[in-house]
Amino acid sequence: MLLLLGSTTTATAESPARPPNIILIFADDVGYGDLGCYGSTLSTPQIDRLAREGFSSTDCLVAANVCGPSRAALMTGRYPMRCGHPISRHNTPKYAEYGIAAEELTLAELLKSAGYYNKMVGKWHLGFHVDGSHPLDAGFDEYLGLHGNYSKTHGDADTLYRNRDVLEAGIDFEEVTARYTDEVVNFIKEKKNEPYFIYFSHHIAHAPILPSSPYQGRSGKKGRAGAYGDFLLELDHSVGRVVAAVEDAGIGDNTLVVFLSDNGPAVNGSAKPFSGGKYVTMEGGHRVPAIFRWPGQIPPGQVSDAMITSMDLLPLFCHLANVPIPDDRTIDGRNIFDLLTGQTEQSPHEFFYFYNGLNLQAVRKGAWKLHLPRTIADQPYWARRAGGNHMKIHLSLQEPMLFDLDSDVGEKKNVYSQHPEVVAELMQEAERIRAQIGDVKVIGSDQRPHHLANPQDKT
Repeated sequence: MLLLLGSTTTATAESPARPPNIILIFADDVGYGDLGCYGSTLSTPQIDRLAREGFSSTDCLVAANVCGPSRAALMTGRYPMRCGHPISRHNTPKYAEYGIAAEELTLAELLKSAGYYNKMVGKWHLGFHVDGSHPLDAGFDEYLGLHGNYSKTHGDADTLYRNRDVLEAGIDFEEVTARYTDEVVNFIKEKKNEPYFIYFSHHIAHAPILPSSPYQGRSGKKGRAGAYGDFLLELDHSVGRVVAAVEDAGIGDNTLVVFLSDNGPAVNGSAKPFSGGKYVTMEGGHRVPAIFRWPGQIPPGQVSDAMITSMDLLPLFCHLANVPIPDDRTIDGRNIFDLLTGQTEQSPHEFFYFYNGLNLQAVRKGAWKLHLPRTIADQPYWARRAGGNHMKIHLSLQEPMLFDLDSDVGEKKNVYSQHPEVVAELMQEAERIRAQIGDVKVIGSDQRPHHLANPQDKT
């Protein structure tokens, strides 16, 4: 269903003559219920403005519930099992040669073939030190950022890099968001002849939860919840600065701005009204806020419950850049331009597959979601570890569970016994996709090897 709030101006479904600039703002661990425009009591005025002026999805699913695999799927338009990156990497010897495969085509590489200048700012998390897996190897012309999760104790995880060189070692985390935002804003201010793509990959709201001093205490909450709210306000301010730079440069009508989160929230965030969050395959782990703004092309005030995915960005961006989608590999994403511009209300997807690491755990068709039997041993390390407020939800299942998300978005009422025909169809689809892209004990026919020993274990 598509709701139009305010203006009902429509746009042509044909891509514009001049390819637009594209700015992708990718948040880290920001939950569906963390933003004002998605029901939070916390006001996020800049992100809320994006929603009012464009298209908001209430059913956008990311392909993984943790950072690395989600980013691999975003970059390639392919499920992590298909593109060979189903596990989130760490700064330990086990992952020394584990990164996004050089043979994968990224959305940056595809845009580059159409003359785009590509800049990345922020968290990469796909093998920065692995030959062939650096952002500059993946189609980006410039890079500034911390290559993975911030840490003072894990190697160079607190080192700011420009391209392949150390810019500043031991940077204080509270400085990072402002440095990133300055970099993006200054880039936008420069007049560019060619279209450009900016991938702005935040560390907010991933731990450590350390907002910079101007935002400490701004949310009005106390303790960890207050620091988290302050962090979100800092994210919101950064988004506002980027959009203001676009408008000040006079390029708003030719710039698509996309805001998306990489997965559901960790302990401090909210996935309401869904159950679960980061680390699990409940809707709260995979369903994220997603907003698209492009004045004159995307009608304002749209709220859509058509199922879309983060993998759809690759074919969407290819469409806008007039780049053919690669036909030598399976692309799981679909072009959603007609949906964004109000030409259709229908999802381009029949099914969605919920993997946790290597483990296929659920299959969804429309409102029907079937959780599959699994054991604790099937789980990746992030789901097995103790603690957190999402971890113990359906980690082990002896029998399938079926939920009707139209009436039970929180996945509380198991209707497995009442709909045997739905169960049979989704079980058959699970077997089909297992055979194609694999499972814990299945090597798929279209599964790129990940080359990790004991992949579900951290070490």
